[in-house]
This record gives sequence, structure tokens and C-alpha cells, in this order.
Amino acid sequence: MSTQVSDKLQQVRQRIAKACASVGRAADAVTLLAVSKTMPAQAVREAYAAGQLAFGENYIQEGVDKIAELADLPLQWHCIGPIQSNKTQLVAKHFGWVHSIDRLKIAERLSAQRPAHLPPLQVCLQVNVDGGANKSGVAPPDLLALAEAVAKLPNLQLRGLMTIPEPAENDTAARAVHRQAKELFDSLNAAGLKLDTLSMGMTADMEAAIAEGSTCVRVGTAIFGARPTAA
Repeated sequence: MSTQVSDKLQQVRQRIAKACASVGRAADAVTLLAVSKTMPAQAVREAYAAGQLAFGENYIQEGVDKIAELADLPLQWHCIGPIQSNKTQLVAKHFGWVHSIDRLKIAERLSAQRPAHLPPLQVCLQVNVDGGANKSGVAPPDLLALAEAVAKLPNLQLRGLMTIPEPAENDTAARAVHRQAKELFDSLNAAGLKLDTLSMGMTADMEAAIAEGSTCVRVGTAIFGARPTAA
């Protein structure tokens, strides 16, 4: 096992524990999702050997290939990238989680194409909290209607929200954006949707996200190092 991956995983876990402690949250209140996009299957094996079970992939075909190569391991695979209509069947068949639903059409296709022998696909809605022009995600005013529609679909279980805000200038600004996402999350629960997952925070801003209520941080670079530039 690569001591580098193992050591970096331990460092990230310590960052999560410290961030949780600083705001009075239990360390196990936050799940670590290791973002393995563009990384070889061997790197995932090394992370698994260090105790990591949940992995996130942005590129669907790459993820499907990696899932097949690592089928001997009991891993949990999360699709965290944008999904085009022609890729929904691959996602429905191979992933356990999807964080990036922002249109009802995609959710409907995932529901229809989820194999009957598999448990419901666990899904989050991606919300564009800060209005970033280059970001996918449903606009906050449209979120409730989409959430209620997705929650009614068979073969899907709506678990929560995912955000990818623009890089913030400082911790205060980062926390303000994450707080908006938490308020949207709370508003959906107040409307009767039983959500438990708030997927927000990455390598650079996980402490700010945890302080504002994140339950899942998506970390790649801090675990696996810089990604190959050719990807």
C-alpha cells in the first residue's frame, strides 16, 4: 500500500475531526467521499486498504470502467459529475449514489433505467447556490418543485443537496455561501422532505462547509495529489 495515499487520507480525516470539534459536531457526522476521477484503479485500491470505502467519479465512462476493474472490492460509488441523457443508463446500472441531478428529465431516466434487482439509487439535487455562470445546478427558487417531483419517483431515494460554489475569497465568504445551502436544505426538510445528506465542501473549503452543516465532503487532491494534466 502506498504510504502516501494512506498518510494523506489520515491527514484529511484529522482535518475533518478537527473541523467538527471546533463547532461541537461529532467527527462521524461527516462522511468523507474520496474523489478518484482521473486516478488509476490502483490508487483506489490503496485508499481502500487504508479504510476508505466511498469514492466519487465525475466522468461517467471512466467511472464505469473503474467500477468494473475494482468489482472485487466492496466499494460505494458516487456519480458527482454532470449527466447527459445518453449516459443515464450507465449511471443507473453501475452507481449507488448520484449527487448531480439538476433536471427532472435526468431523474426520470435514472428511475426508469435503474435495474430492478438493485436497491433504489440514492440521489442528491445539485443546487447552484451562488449563481455561478459556469456551474450546473437548479436555481434556488426552483428547488422545492424539483425536490418534490424527484421524491415521488420510484427506484430513487432523495437524500439531500449537493453544491459546488465558486472559490471564495476567504473563510467568511465561503461560510456565507455554505450557510445559504444549509438554509435551503433546512427549508426542504421543513416542507416535509426527509433529507439527511448535504454534500458540500472540497479540499480547499471543507472546514467552512463542515462549520455550516455539511454531512459529506468530496476530497480528491488532498488524498491523491494533483490530477494528471492530460485528463
